[in-house]
Amino acid sequence: MMFAVSMTFIDQTIVAIAAPSVISELGLSSSGMQWVINAYLLALAAFFALGGRLADLWGPRRVVVAGSLVFVVSSVLCGCVPTGDYALAWLIVFRSVQGLGAALLFPAALAVVVAVFPIERRGRALALFFGLTGALTAVGPLLGGWLTAWTWRAIFWVNVPVAIVALILIVLARISDRRRDEPLDIAGALLIAAGMGLSVLGFQQAAAWGWSSVATWACIVGGLAILYVFCRYELRTRHPLINLAVFRDRAFAVDMLVLFFAMLAFVPLFFFASVYAQVSLSASPNQAALYLLYFFVGFAIASQWGGRILDKQGARPALRIGCVVGAVGFALWAGKLTDLSMHDQWPYAALAGAGIGFILAPASTDAVNRAIGASYGEVTGITQTVRNYAASVGLAVFGTVLTHTMTDNVEDTLRARQVPSGVEHSVAREVAEAVTGNADARTPSGDSPAATAMRDAMSDIRMDFAEANQWVFYGMAIALAIGYLCALRHPGRRGPSTADEKPPEPGHR
Repeated sequence: MMFAVSMTFIDQTIVAIAAPSVISELGLSSSGMQWVINAYLLALAAFFALGGRLADLWGPRRVVVAGSLVFVVSSVLCGCVPTGDYALAWLIVFRSVQGLGAALLFPAALAVVVAVFPIERRGRALALFFGLTGALTAVGPLLGGWLTAWTWRAIFWVNVPVAIVALILIVLARISDRRRDEPLDIAGALLIAAGMGLSVLGFQQAAAWGWSSVATWACIVGGLAILYVFCRYELRTRHPLINLAVFRDRAFAVDMLVLFFAMLAFVPLFFFASVYAQVSLSASPNQAALYLLYFFVGFAIASQWGGRILDKQGARPALRIGCVVGAVGFALWAGKLTDLSMHDQWPYAALAGAGIGFILAPASTDAVNRAIGASYGEVTGITQTVRNYAASVGLAVFGTVLTHTMTDNVEDTLRARQVPSGVEHSVAREVAEAVTGNADARTPSGDSPAATAMRDAMSDIRMDFAEANQWVFYGMAIALAIGYLCALRHPGRRGPSTADEKPPEPGHR
């Protein structure tokens, strides 16, 4: 099962390294590329609970196999994207299908692990499962850098041999299927998908539509309203897609809030940091992968340390330490981005990674421990949905911040070089949307004043991009600072009197 889900974790981060190469070859905009990355995360968040429910109704082995096949076929199609006008739509559609496959595969794999191990051994097995599969996010940037040096299409094709081996292992494991004869909450599945999709659309398109646009706020408010309707519906239905009754446990609610604010920074970081390295630092994809490795060194060390704190003192100290360390790390890292030196940034990147490492495993494990035996499937569905929805929102919001700030910075640069009034905004907008890792080779041609100013200002524009990224990294620091305020509300260890308490039955309030 760990081998089967490995490709779903790697795909959360591998595409970020190849983003500048994809933008350059297919002629995509920066915001379009963000949609390519976000489509996977959003589909994974929107359909994860559905995948868990289908594993209960159809049997986990069938759903694991189905998810693996959907995932690998869509991966091949992503790698076969044609150049031209349909490239962006092609990638977004099949990245979404990839996310659907991952949403089927991952909860079904977890259901197999839960079924195989008795309760007294389940905690250790789940710790190993979450720890190793979570660590695979570190493989994404490294593998992506190596494969992109050959062709960026290989970042999708690499899933084919992994899926083949996974399917062979599934056959050899002879997994038994347990099915339930219960109805599927189709209305709940439609509501959560619509709410998440509409709200993320509003955040993502704010860069193009503007924050004063009625369409922007209609999408955001409308999406959140649909999610509210979904929550009300789930609390009243007899067979809910997600059992929201577990939120009555205050510690669980705090775990989810801290996870949400941590994930606003965690997955989006890979996109913004890798593009920053390739644009502002003129790094190759392989060098950008090594740049992200600094972050993962801190993440790996703190994850082990956070696990020990969880075992000895509970989740509360780990969450508080992680939020503080992460907020400080991201803030200091932001301050060093304009130095344009990769090696000077490694202590702050490692510190930011350590903060996230302290948070993710303890928060996820503490949430799971509060529902084992009663509503484990529902809790897993909630934690993974929250994590991936937060990553989608973070990528959309910070992408909007980056585009707006970059546009303003380039406008100032062009204005200082006497670009004609009224032209600098449109040119600056094009630059902000067409940022690639080949900034030196993609200087504009022509003899117009704007083109001449652009050629002369390329070094300044790389600095503009670094300054725009500072706002993104400061935003990540703020997200973790808010997470710390949430962590202060965590009640600490679960008392023995409530250890076996089951949440209320669905439909009762």
